[in-house]
Amino acid sequence: MQVVVIGGGVIGVCTAYFLAEAGHEVVLIERQGNVAEQASFGNAGIVAPAYATPWALPGMPRKFLSYLLKAEAPVLLRPSMEPALWRWLRRWVSECDLQRYRTNRSRMQRIALYSRDVLHQLREHHRFDYEQTRGYLQLFRTERDLALAQPMLGLLTEHGVSHRMLDAATARAIEPGLSVDTPLAGGLHLPEDETGNCSLFTKQLKQAAQSIGVTVHFGSTVTAISAHERHVVLQVEGKEFNADAVVVAAGVDSAQLLAPLGIHVPLYPVKGYSATVNIKDFEQAPMSALMDEAYKVAIARMGSRIRIAGLAELGSRTLELREAALRTLIKVGDDWFPNAANYRGAQFWCGTRPMLPDGPPLLGATPVKNVYLNIGHGPTGWAMAAGSGKLVADIISGRQPDIDMDGLTLARFQH
Repeated sequence: MQVVVIGGGVIGVCTAYFLAEAGHEVVLIERQGNVAEQASFGNAGIVAPAYATPWALPGMPRKFLSYLLKAEAPVLLRPSMEPALWRWLRRWVSECDLQRYRTNRSRMQRIALYSRDVLHQLREHHRFDYEQTRGYLQLFRTERDLALAQPMLGLLTEHGVSHRMLDAATARAIEPGLSVDTPLAGGLHLPEDETGNCSLFTKQLKQAAQSIGVTVHFGSTVTAISAHERHVVLQVEGKEFNADAVVVAAGVDSAQLLAPLGIHVPLYPVKGYSATVNIKDFEQAPMSALMDEAYKVAIARMGSRIRIAGLAELGSRTLELREAALRTLIKVGDDWFPNAANYRGAQFWCGTRPMLPDGPPLLGATPVKNVYLNIGHGPTGWAMAAGSGKLVADIISGRQPDIDMDGLTLARFQH
């Protein structure tokens, strides 16, 4: 078939690659001048299936309100009268129930673990080098943070995820550059998780996709999709193009493309931030990847640079950098690795992540014939991208997906 993939982020490029590998004629349409220019550009770089968890978890609504009163916090809210924000928040609160959390977490980990295996296969096959490192260390500043993490340990054991709780001294032995002046109650080490430069990977995979026949159109915006009995019609820059099928992987813009087709998804843009700095003292820099649990900020080594990323800002659809968010990123970097880099010289970035209120993405078919989805991965898009792309390609090709798709399709919102 001739299949059009809308969106040149890591999700769209993975989808295009696997569709071409399955023998389809694939066209990738991206409105920017290159792939991975938006949400895939400055993300944390973490590929941590064990940490693929919903933002909607028990106790989070109360914690969310407490964050709003702090100068430095992992969540920012710009009060808005936008109905979509309050509808999304209402649905999100309803998902913060223990059983719903366990269900959503299980779904996210199912695809993230599968995706990590697919990513490794791609890396080995093409000999990709995208500044990857191995190991992931979660840091707990206080005994209270440590206590709050205990329920997660049971889930890790339940899912057979390799992990080890560490005292402060052992955590510092794994990451010798950690500052001794910042309080550390303990750590959680996930040795099989990893990090990597998502933007670099996406560009390498784009080249591999082109080598097997994918055609890429940059600087092109799809403004509308209409479905007919045997094909779909796309409006691109005022012109019409026909295809046998289309995959919508356009991030936060997906909802407005789908709505005229009668496909309504509770997708909302949640802004994330990152700071990237050059390493000045490699002995004082992180070896791999860490997460500051108190601030929900990740620190990752990317070659000769450090990426500090995280935060969630709701109520803003602009890409304006918010000073409070930047201060939090720099504080976390300086707290843990004060001598590794000159944080005043950081390059800042923000991007909007397409989040669903319950956490898992939406993959596969829709009620509209020949229109497929690969959307809603939120902050874990990099961890789920390779697997999501292969699953959607398999579905379009009429193959049995490698994992159970229960809870990962549009059906979960159609009741």
